[in-house]
Amino acid sequence: MKQVFKPSWVVCRSVAICLLASLIAGSAGAADETRRQVLIRDITSIEGVRDNMLVGYGLVVGLNRTGDSLETYFTVQTLANAMQKMGVLISPTFVQVRNVAAVFVTASLPPFARPGAHIDVTVSSTGDAKSLEGGVLLMSALHGPDGQIYAEAQGPLVVGGYTVGNGMNGKEVNVATVGRIPNGGIVERDTSVDLHDFRTVSLLLRNPDFTTAQEIASVVNRDYGKTVASVLDSTRVDVNVAAAADHSVPELIANIQNLSVTVSAPARVVVNERTGTIVLGGDVKLAPVSVIHGNLSISVATTYLPEIVPGQKGQPQGVLVPQTNLNVNDPAAQTMRLDNGADVDELVNGLHELGMTAHDVISILQAIKEQGGLQAELEVQ
Repeated sequence: MKQVFKPSWVVCRSVAICLLASLIAGSAGAADETRRQVLIRDITSIEGVRDNMLVGYGLVVGLNRTGDSLETYFTVQTLANAMQKMGVLISPTFVQVRNVAAVFVTASLPPFARPGAHIDVTVSSTGDAKSLEGGVLLMSALHGPDGQIYAEAQGPLVVGGYTVGNGMNGKEVNVATVGRIPNGGIVERDTSVDLHDFRTVSLLLRNPDFTTAQEIASVVNRDYGKTVASVLDSTRVDVNVAAAADHSVPELIANIQNLSVTVSAPARVVVNERTGTIVLGGDVKLAPVSVIHGNLSISVATTYLPEIVPGQKGQPQGVLVPQTNLNVNDPAAQTMRLDNGADVDELVNGLHELGMTAHDVISILQAIKEQGGLQAELEVQ
């Protein structure tokens, strides 16, 4: 059968298709609705002002027999080394404890962090511990990419899950082998950036776009009444500190970050084949296209029916005989046509009326993109 679909509102039964239709319903009316006002600080970052990743290794003690087993040898060896530093000599061969777990400690060192500042740390089990609930992290050094120590971490863990029971009968909620220590890390090394040495403040766009970069430069120049900002590429806008003539670099950054710019949402379709999620942005349009989609389903079912057969000494006995049934369902292909200027709202509504699932919609969108009919970027995750 062949149908021509026009824009109409339908009741969505599929969660993914309903989400898709609702996202594009508010933007398909007018092109100017895809443009919005945002602050520069929400779409850019300052070059040189960034976080730094830290990582360390340590021991969590005080567990209720949920720590690493004897097969995790490095835990026992680490415990023996820690005891040796305390003046107690033990042999790792004779250590049998279940209340200790070896862990990796990770943290993010924020910009302008000074010695003595507190940071949150995350603790993750590295062995076969069942749970870190109730444990305490012993003092662990946190290293940066250069191998230097930038912070120390210690304290009781906060675990968002638990594990009870045994392998035959138990219950597990969330993850019990990862925990956090709020303010459990103390910064030991000064890594702050001196903003007074900046001659140029570089704004880095989180989503590269030449139009947005030019809009940022225009807004900054308009606010200062002269040319102080220039566009280098789609990700970077440089602001001359001397030309801006502000009292300080922090004042310049604060003024720029609170300016509003107009950005346009890109015409992009993001699909996730694993979950069937479809998200659209911008004014996505379709070229004239015809879609033919058919479903072929084959099911094989095996049933066992009792049957009487001769047994030993001629005595009848009952046996189960398998019976296999093959069913093939090959319905006629369904066809729909979209005229010039149609948007994805019309496509989704038409596919929904044909009974397509979210995964069918994803496959059809991919095929339309390959054909050249989808005037947008298609990102498949």
